[in-house]
Amino acid sequence: MSVLSKPYFHDEEAAFAKLESILWPEGAACPHCGGVDRVYKIKANVEKKVRIGLHKCGDCRKQFTVKVGTVFESSHVKLNLWFQAVYLMASSKKGISAHQLHRTLGVTYKTAWFMAHRIREAMRDGNLGPLGGEGMVVEADETYFGYKAERSLTRSDGKPYKKGPRGGANKRAVVALIERGGHVRSFHVDSANKVTVTAIVSQNVAKESRLHTDESRLYADAHKYVLKHETVKHTAGEYVRGDVTSNSIEGFFSVFKRGMKGTYQHCSEKHLHRYLAEFDFRFNRRIALGVNDDQRANSIFGGISGKRLTYVTSN
Repeated sequence: MSVLSKPYFHDEEAAFAKLESILWPEGAACPHCGGVDRVYKIKANVEKKVRIGLHKCGDCRKQFTVKVGTVFESSHVKLNLWFQAVYLMASSKKGISAHQLHRTLGVTYKTAWFMAHRIREAMRDGNLGPLGGEGMVVEADETYFGYKAERSLTRSDGKPYKKGPRGGANKRAVVALIERGGHVRSFHVDSANKVTVTAIVSQNVAKESRLHTDESRLYADAHKYVLKHETVKHTAGEYVRGDVTSNSIEGFFSVFKRGMKGTYQHCSEKHLHRYLAEFDFRFNRRIALGVNDDQRANSIFGGISGKRLTYVTSN
């Protein structure tokens, strides 16, 4: 049976039951006071306008559903449509646009756009430990995607550009680290300079790791924070020397850029960190690591709690 043929993708009551089984494996718990002993379910009734999945706590006397305290809170979209959206975003390697969600789910474009951002918030990982470790390799690199909202029209010496700025002067900078054969971690930074890059390496890479980069001078101080820093010289046509390479991180950037240009096409700078979180999430739960589409979707549901995102704060 196809995953999308399961009842909770098509029936809202089944979707509530599924979400309750994920978030309340030991029974309903009140999100207001934490009570569990005197919580009971109110039977849904269209005539009396009783909502699906409504519960009441006998301790604090407040009503709630399983959506309270999650990214789904206060949403008027049917929960089974949320399940469809989560699965589509989890199973699309290069993402799925808000326009495609709007057409597939039958909701407005504005609703689909906001749904996608809420799901990206659920994809965001927190409390992460260092990458790498003893005998492990971490690759680091930086790239640029799109232009900053306010571009400088003059060079650093005050003279105007004749053909526009070159390099990363007015572009949005992204720095990423990848544990070879493991997880990736990417950062949108205001400027990819030596201080910023060194701070990212020192805070996110285990000291016992070997660090592989290209010959960029941004990593000149990285050797102070890792066991060994090795480089390949791209300007000389060198991309692999023994096991020294940055091909893994460049492969991640390739998927990211193909998705952003081919699927999303436009992304404002203030939302770039959420798109990076989305691509990090899927890469860190890819087929090569033994994670299938269903497990990836379940992982999103595992991250929906405690992450409230309103339209005002996301717009």
